[in-house]
Amino acid sequence: MSNPAVTLELGSDGILVATMNLPGRPMNVVGDELMAGIQAALEKLADPAAKGMVLTSGKADFCAGGDLDRMSKWTKPEEPYEGSMAMKRVLRQMELQGKPVVAAINGHALGGGLEIALACHARIAIDDPRLKLGQPEVKLGLLPGGGGTQRLPRLLGLQQGLQICAEGNDIAPAKARQMGLLADTAADRADLMAKAKAWITANPKAQQPWDNPKFKWPGGDSRSEAARQLWAIAPSIAAAKSYGNYPAVEHIMSCVFEGGLLDFDSACEVESRYFAACVTSQASKNMINTLWYQLNAIKKGASRPRGPAAGKVKKLGILGAGMMGGGIAYVSARAGIDVVLLDTTQALADKGLGYSRGLLDAAIKKGRSTPEKRDALLGRIHATTRFDDLKGCDLVIEAVFEDRAVKAEVTKKAEAQLASGATFASNTSTLPITGLAKASVRPGQFIGLHFFSPVDKMPLVEIIVGKETSDDTLAKGFDYVLQIGKTPIVVNDSRGFYTSRVFATYITEGIAMLKEGVHPRSIEQAGLQAGMPMPPLALQDEVSLSLSLHVQEQTRKDLAAEGKTYAEHPGASVVRQMCEIGRVGKKAGKGFYDWGQGADGKSKSLWSELTRMYPPKPEQPSQQELIDRLMFAQANEAARCVEENVVRSVADANIGSIFGWGFAPFQGGALQFINAYGPKRFVERARELAKKYGARFEPAAVVVRMAVEGKAFAD
Repeated sequence: MSNPAVTLELGSDGILVATMNLPGRPMNVVGDELMAGIQAALEKLADPAAKGMVLTSGKADFCAGGDLDRMSKWTKPEEPYEGSMAMKRVLRQMELQGKPVVAAINGHALGGGLEIALACHARIAIDDPRLKLGQPEVKLGLLPGGGGTQRLPRLLGLQQGLQICAEGNDIAPAKARQMGLLADTAADRADLMAKAKAWITANPKAQQPWDNPKFKWPGGDSRSEAARQLWAIAPSIAAAKSYGNYPAVEHIMSCVFEGGLLDFDSACEVESRYFAACVTSQASKNMINTLWYQLNAIKKGASRPRGPAAGKVKKLGILGAGMMGGGIAYVSARAGIDVVLLDTTQALADKGLGYSRGLLDAAIKKGRSTPEKRDALLGRIHATTRFDDLKGCDLVIEAVFEDRAVKAEVTKKAEAQLASGATFASNTSTLPITGLAKASVRPGQFIGLHFFSPVDKMPLVEIIVGKETSDDTLAKGFDYVLQIGKTPIVVNDSRGFYTSRVFATYITEGIAMLKEGVHPRSIEQAGLQAGMPMPPLALQDEVSLSLSLHVQEQTRKDLAAEGKTYAEHPGASVVRQMCEIGRVGKKAGKGFYDWGQGADGKSKSLWSELTRMYPPKPEQPSQQELIDRLMFAQANEAARCVEENVVRSVADANIGSIFGWGFAPFQGGALQFINAYGPKRFVERARELAKKYGARFEPAAVVVRMAVEGKAFAD
């Protein structure tokens, strides 16, 4: 009798087709129900009439991986350990039952889904470059708990197995076949099933390599000379990238190393112990909460107004063909949208079009695209100087210089060409949208769409709602961001919005430390040890000191016009001093760093005179003190954004912090950092920092309230 999760059909050819089709779920996920279905299939396979089994899926994908809903409820290490071992018992039974089993992979096979396929005697997948194979668990602070850290190294060698598990990258079928992960690829579903059955017929006594008494590790086990070299450098490489913030990476290395010294079944038990350590770690809880639950809620429209119908942009206008405008044009044309790319001269407009051409030519060189695809995409971008070419655009995005007068001028010129239902958006990173909308004749259809550079790589778009922005306009902006494959967060209007405002605290705190006499190398190291993608001084150079100075001056003027006083951050005077001597950042080749050093013309080094300009004090603070300052500055400012109703949800705040400026992913976002630290402890530590370094560290009132009430940030 079939289990509802796996339907069974024994053909006249003696081949059993087991189709995974978990009821009530859009995708197959690994859990008790699915494994019970595979167990029932193995009982049917024991029928003397069955010669072998094809394991496939009745859903669009083969199997998406582990059931995170189930995992998130585990609190004791015994639970993930037993869950992992229970899965392995079924998979070992499949490997050892004596008849060939082939995984016919019709769609994505990721995480536990790939581990099920690895326990089959062969794997065949449809040759679609969009189909993904891989072990992405590490990206959620986990490791493959269904034998992946043991089967992959035994199949492909220690180094490749380690790389797949520790990096978590997707593998396309063609590459997977080339490396030996797949036995074959197929053109379509019918071809897939035919090849799977043919393999069974040709291999009636199939056996896993590691179950053969004569098995030898590809390239040698952990005792081999090649492995000695691998284990001499792999931990150092991992530490240089993760700074010990991602326990899953270390646990994966331990699984692979120890597995290379043990028999297969003992190694699988070791893997389950490390899996339990990952599941119960704070890093994994942070990452699953934010990068799975909160991210998926955003992508499903949690921040989108419920009323307006879903829509798509057919024709997009972009004002300003610089790097930002050119990047927006590229991602929009890639999504199939017709784009009008406008600038003041044809040469500038053509240069913006050239940005897309450069990206596409690079993709062709890497074998990821073709000249035909390039030409088709470029054909969707019309580079021009004529505002009347904007006729018919349903959305126009302004991406010109951060100057109110310039933005007001192009807004008026563009709106004169647009139909009454069109939307106008500004790509400003700091100027309040409500103020910019004053130049518009229809402020209800005016919104902020803040992209991040480089647009083709950065996953986030911050949508800013002005005082008069309508729900229809917000819905159109939200739908467009999803249409181009980006993640939208929605924030209310304010100076610097959310991402620019909080991001600035990281950089300026690092600069304030320099002014105080902290050694610049210690500052930069603290940023990396904290888990940030770049250290603060180097990041300020990338952003440009002159741009930061311009923003400071603009803010000072705006506040003066409102009758308010500008409270200057201690790091602001350093930016001014650096700009006065011409050290304005990477674009000039000199800032806190000297850029373009070395034979490759790309390397950088801290400016040799920096310590003379800002002499380090004899007594230096601990690295933890510096890390706390950098992290608390950001988290506290994010909490103030909640308090002031700038961010609309905890998910938007957390995802915006990770995807927008790279807030340490293992912390789960700026607000999750406070949750995990504990609001009470956070308030105590923030007050200690405020006493030593200034009022900017005084804990946000919302966190003080949570500390008293015993609550945490939650949507």
